[in-house]
Amino acid sequence: MPWSLPQTRQPELMDDPAIAEADHVHALRALARINAVSRTASGIAAAVERILAGDASHTDEPIVVDVACGGGDVTLDVARRLHRRGLRSVRVVGVDISPRAVERSRALAARSGVAATFEVRDVLADGCPPCAVAVSSLFLHHLDDATAARLLGSMGTASRCGVVVSDLIRSRMGLTLAVVGTAILSSSRVVRVDGPLSVRAARTPDEYRTLCTTAGLRGAAIHRAWPERVRIEWRRGSRKLPS
Repeated sequence: MPWSLPQTRQPELMDDPAIAEADHVHALRALARINAVSRTASGIAAAVERILAGDASHTDEPIVVDVACGGGDVTLDVARRLHRRGLRSVRVVGVDISPRAVERSRALAARSGVAATFEVRDVLADGCPPCAVAVSSLFLHHLDDATAARLLGSMGTASRCGVVVSDLIRSRMGLTLAVVGTAILSSSRVVRVDGPLSVRAARTPDEYRTLCTTAGLRGAAIHRAWPERVRIEWRRGSRKLPS
């Protein structure tokens, strides 16, 4: 179809362990700005609230784990929004494989006074830690289908209540928004290069639905969100997850 966009996955600059610290920090700041404009945390926090509202176990301190939290801006914003919604007992934990990103996240948390903690963890090797709700943003498009399904399955198995994922939609509109948006909102060369690559590596809503089914997250709701994003919401109870 002329309006479709073939999927291609190429190495992104941010995925290079040898990326210079200045470039990495600059890119993390740019991504924080883009996430704020995209209202990523708002959609995730609302979905977490809906999932926790249906939790009958009512633990004293439900834990929300943000998988591959990057620079921590979304993690902190989710924590802030949940507390504003009256969910003050919720503890938010961000995990990421990058010690540099975790260090920056901890510094942001200390400056902002938001009650969130951060840990270094390789979720692809060690899995998602136990929690009430597992969330993630802008990570699945970095992974091939088999690895992405394995991660989603790990998040589903680790979470007592459910899973929330926000990511890009692969479309020509999404590609246009990535090119224009990164040019306007960022002076980071890394983000300007990686943004379009990320869209090309992402999935369509139907492909995300298939991925969820493969991962054992049957019954997951797939919502389209501005700007050409998808939000996946899955609540435990529809099907026993594979171990």
